[in-house]
Amino acid sequence: MTEIYRGRRLSVELNRFTLPDGTERERVVVKPGNAAAMLPIEDDHCYLLRQYRFAIGAWIYEAPAGTLEEGEDPIETARREIIEECGLAAGEMIPRGFIYTTPGFSDERVYLFEARALSPSSAFSPDDDEQIEVVRVPLADLPAMCRDGRISDAKTIALAFRCLG
Repeated sequence: MTEIYRGRRLSVELNRFTLPDGTERERVVVKPGNAAAMLPIEDDHCYLLRQYRFAIGAWIYEAPAGTLEEGEDPIETARREIIEECGLAAGEMIPRGFIYTTPGFSDERVYLFEARALSPSSAFSPDDDEQIEVVRVPLADLPAMCRDGRISDAKTIALAFRCLG
């Protein structure tokens, strides 16, 4: 392994490896660190973020999420991020597995949680580079929003499937 780049939250490596058939290859692997995402659900509604994403130059709807800090358990990340991004505390975090975001070139895992027993928190504090609007969405609208493209964020689509069945 040769490290090509190391930033604050991301590294890029050049790896040499052997495929199951014995063929040797070389590939770049992006290592952004793992994350946790949650779908806050209250009665017959959920909360999403309408957030501007510089990388795609657009506003999108997505579930709150954040990067795990060094040594942090995914559920603790989820508890911290829902407060910071939504201004909500969750009395219950139900694990819904994890997803690999882009396994063709990255090892990133996003741990998924269903957040219930919500209560207001005064600790709403988005990062300096985040522009966020918290949006209350009827749960009944979530599948259609995923199907018709209003929600195009992969972790949010996975959460809708995992939390609503």
